[in-house]
Amino acid sequence: MKTESIIQSKKLELIQWLSTIDDLTVLNKIVELKKQENINWWNSISDLEKQSIETGLEEAEDGKLNNHSKAKQLYEKWL
Repeated sequence: MKTESIIQSKKLELIQWLSTIDDLTVLNKIVELKKQENINWWNSISDLEKQSIETGLEEAEDGKLNNHSKAKQLYEKWL
């Protein structure tokens, strides 16, 4: 089955299930999930996290990268 037909099948399954829900709490949770999907994650992270990401991007642009083997060696004790 192709990915597109799997997606369409899942959508129909969800629509059918959704049409049977009578619990307002469950419906409200689904509405909140939908709202969360539209939130820009960048706006929901801390300034420290943003700075860390920006620093990482700058280092990558400057070629300051380690390969997988080096990273594994550096962080082996936590893996």
